[in-house]
Amino acid sequence: MTDTTAFDWRSFLLRWSGEWADSLPDDETRSEDDEAARQSRWLGFPPASEERIAAMEERLGRRIPPSYREFLEVSDGWRHAGEFVWLLAGTEDAHWHNNESGLADMFEEYLDEDAGAEERRESDIWRRGLQLDVESDITHVLLDPEDVDENGEWAVYTWASWRAAPPDRHANFLAFMRDMYREFHSLLAHPSDEEPVFANDTTRKLDARVEEARLEALRGGWERAGTALEEAKEYGRPRAVGLGDQIRRLLGQTSMVYFDGLVTDRSYAPELLPPLVAEHAAHSYRDDATLTFHLRGADDDLVSLAYATLDQVRNGTYRYTAAGPFGEAVERARELARWGDTDGAWRTLIHALPLWEPLGPDHLAPLGWVADPVLGPLLTPERGRELLSTPRGGQTGQAPAPAAGLDTSGLAWLAEPDPGNNRTSYRFVLVEGVEPEELPGRLADGDGTVLTEPMTFWEARDRSRHGQREFSSYEDRALMAVGRAGTGWSFAFDGDPAPFDRRRFVSPAAAASAGTRAVVVWSGLRTWHGEPFFHLSVARDGVEEYAFTYADGEVRSSGEIPQALDPSGFFSNLEDSAEVERSLLEALAGEFGAHLPRHAIVNGRLHTIATRSWTRPPRDGETYAVIHMH
Repeated sequence: MTDTTAFDWRSFLLRWSGEWADSLPDDETRSEDDEAARQSRWLGFPPASEERIAAMEERLGRRIPPSYREFLEVSDGWRHAGEFVWLLAGTEDAHWHNNESGLADMFEEYLDEDAGAEERRESDIWRRGLQLDVESDITHVLLDPEDVDENGEWAVYTWASWRAAPPDRHANFLAFMRDMYREFHSLLAHPSDEEPVFANDTTRKLDARVEEARLEALRGGWERAGTALEEAKEYGRPRAVGLGDQIRRLLGQTSMVYFDGLVTDRSYAPELLPPLVAEHAAHSYRDDATLTFHLRGADDDLVSLAYATLDQVRNGTYRYTAAGPFGEAVERARELARWGDTDGAWRTLIHALPLWEPLGPDHLAPLGWVADPVLGPLLTPERGRELLSTPRGGQTGQAPAPAAGLDTSGLAWLAEPDPGNNRTSYRFVLVEGVEPEELPGRLADGDGTVLTEPMTFWEARDRSRHGQREFSSYEDRALMAVGRAGTGWSFAFDGDPAPFDRRRFVSPAAAASAGTRAVVVWSGLRTWHGEPFFHLSVARDGVEEYAFTYADGEVRSSGEIPQALDPSGFFSNLEDSAEVERSLLEALAGEFGAHLPRHAIVNGRLHTIATRSWTRPPRDGETYAVIHMH
């Protein structure tokens, strides 16, 4: 609700009139009325007397809302309410619309049989509304006598066919006029080369607030800064959008975030181009020519840089860099993140943030990293707020409370349903005392197998299948993400494994354990296809120490299984398979002290490998299929 009490209409309208008059070029041809308004510095008319207002209300059969009445007591009508309403009604011209435009019929045509009462009420505004537009650029202004607040104020609805959008709602007449005043300002805020600069007391006050908001944002007061910048943006102040977009992007907002006024400045392009082109790349349906629209005014070299960055983002090779100690922290954070320690990577960035060096006065925070394939997944709305709340760029302030970590210890999170409940089966390998770079030599065939660049599981799967011409029903070469699984362990994880075949399954534990210890887990206790199953095998120095497999309702085991992992303690009752799975995973974490990094596996980008087959070759008499594609 907009507060309309004790509003000084006369000062407001005089300020608007004076600013309008001062904005007009001296050599411009104007109508006789506009020239008179310019010379008198008054866009209004004489005040409406109480008798004229009473006569109007008698004609309409309704008492008009308070803010419109107060306006009429100062000016009986108004010229140039914004850019597209040239004359606004006073006591004589305001009248019930009664669908004279025929728009009620048009809007009702778009209502289907499921349309609710609210939708039908909105379309009926054209029959019941009080029309205020007298002369306009096909722009309708209606007061709604059925959309009334507790103060008796009527909402105002505006609509223009050329805007291709639903009617805009303004809480009351005062809110409408304030919005039109802001529209007047915003349309003059960016003059062409031939036009004079639009400057007055209002613009100077707003620009001073923008500068204070910039400093407040660097001190960590992003909420106050954002509010001030949003107000200045509504008035079209040039710096407000570029500054505000930096805050919005770090809060996870990407729609309509273009860093206007800054992204085409070569000083800021290294930080602002990457997130701009990354958002463009995330929407494959967008024509690349649309990127040029957001770079209008940029020179050819900067446009070329934008498209080169777009190629890097698309193929996953973009790498964010920064200067000074913060840049060194970026490299350490990337090293942590690419092996799955996203919490450690985030803390590394945040601890170094006070040492970050802006590229210029309008640079509020490091932003290029959100387009980095490894660092970008670190961002969440909570972490964005932490970053924005951290004093930086030479400003001081109180450090915020740390955002909660995203990775809980242990393995039990695997038993929790994911969005869509797609992770019902998975498998992983834990290898003790080795680095992730060593896993290809333990899990893959041949010495030439190398890790891919970090990517999501789905990106890795698509690339692995690209150009593949042969598919076999007997081979099960797992595509696995790799990383560190806590102190002293590395992992390989497959969240979308092939169906489990107990008769042909070959655990990779023994081969992976040369000179150390390896653990293999394959869970399908919540699988959608077939019977539930679970496998565990542990090997040391190339020899399997113990294993068990639950499948087809029975447990088969070998070796001396530790009491904490004894399958008899888990599979006596499978009514709650998720609880059994959770208990098994907790026992495994307790036995081996390893964990899997949830955020990195689910949302991040990790190196991947294709392992040797998890199934034995077919024996004589066993059938299989091999498909060759040409």
